Amino acid sequence: MAIHEKMNFRFYTNAISQASRKVASGIFIVGLVLVGFGVIILALPEIFAFLAAAVFFIAGLGCAITAVKIFLAQRKLNKINKNNIGDGSQGCRKNVQIHIEEHYDR
Repeated sequence: MAIHEKMNFRFYTNAISQASRKVASGIFIVGLVLVGFGVIILALPEIFAFLAAAVFFIAGLGCAITAVKIFLAQRKLNKINKNNIGDGSQGCRKNVQIHIEEHYDR
């Protein structure tokens, strides 16, 4: 008489099951947070309008300050470049050859 063993074959593991539970719980928490923000925005629209305006104002100031810094740095580089060209030195060298020594392992 032959003994037949029953073998269970699963397409997923316990780790995949745990990962899917964690993803589902994370999505659920994010959904609840979004619903909460929606309710708060409905209840207090003036406060959130003020906060949004403040964020845009600060972001605009940051962009303007960064642009001014770039313009000033470019102006400084142009002055340095004009001074170097005016005293006879050149920004690049002509007739420069690069020699590469090639060593082959034999």
